[in-house]
Amino acid sequence: MKYGIYFAYWENQWATELLPYVAKVKKLGFDVLELSCASLKTMEKADILALRNEAAANGVTVTAGYGPNASENLGSADPDTVKNAISFYTDTLKKLELLDVHTIGGGIYSYWPVDYSRPIDKAGDRARSIENVRKVGRIARECGVDYCLEVLNRFEGYILNTCAEAVDFVTEVDEPAVKVMLDTFHMNIEEDSITDAIRLAGDKLGHFHVGENNRRLPGRGNMPWSDIGKALRSIGYDKAVVMEPFVLPGGEVGRDIKVWRTLEADTSPEKLDADAQESVRYLRFAFGE
Repeated sequence: MKYGIYFAYWENQWATELLPYVAKVKKLGFDVLELSCASLKTMEKADILALRNEAAANGVTVTAGYGPNASENLGSADPDTVKNAISFYTDTLKKLELLDVHTIGGGIYSYWPVDYSRPIDKAGDRARSIENVRKVGRIARECGVDYCLEVLNRFEGYILNTCAEAVDFVTEVDEPAVKVMLDTFHMNIEEDSITDAIRLAGDKLGHFHVGENNRRLPGRGNMPWSDIGKALRSIGYDKAVVMEPFVLPGGEVGRDIKVWRTLEADTSPEKLDADAQESVRYLRFAFGE
């Protein structure tokens, strides 16, 4: 397995300068940097190639995450929204191919955060999402990208809340590039057993996020990391394990993730770096590596 971290641990905005994070995560002991596709929307080809070259020079694998807005919803009943969403993902996947990124994950079958003040048509949205994810999944396959559907808790999404729902969804899509993505924070809310869910995902598991029950770094909550590591090894999972901690309030990130208080006593850049370095060492140990 390769161990990574999401850049937003240090940031308040989804779109930001990513280049400095490559050397940073390498220095802290990570193998993987995860970026947000929000940054790709405005990146020119030269900037994409510079990031690709920086990652290659540092031996860092780059993965991508994204929470699509309502205008990028593949499950929408509005044909214009779906058309815009497919156009967005086509452009994004081609940029990921240029960046040498082979994994994208997130609620990329619906939209996020969900507006629960509006009526919810789970059955209809699910059916439309399956049809349109299949179309986008073919494009992802052509670009060499695994298109990983993140299972979200009920407060953030409604189409895929459990691994079982995701496995059924991916099976119906029946496109090799479309895979399941699990996240321990969401699993802690929805699954009867985190380890059983991992085993259920099996070879359909394409991406894995780790974070504590309190959204802090692994080792600063109550998640059973040793058992989670054993479950991942039992299914032969050898892909990225990406930390997705959120400890800073404010900005787009704090608003969307609902971080209303500072979750660490010391959030200086130096302490955030030291905590991340300690956490990845801990996780490697807990996972038996």
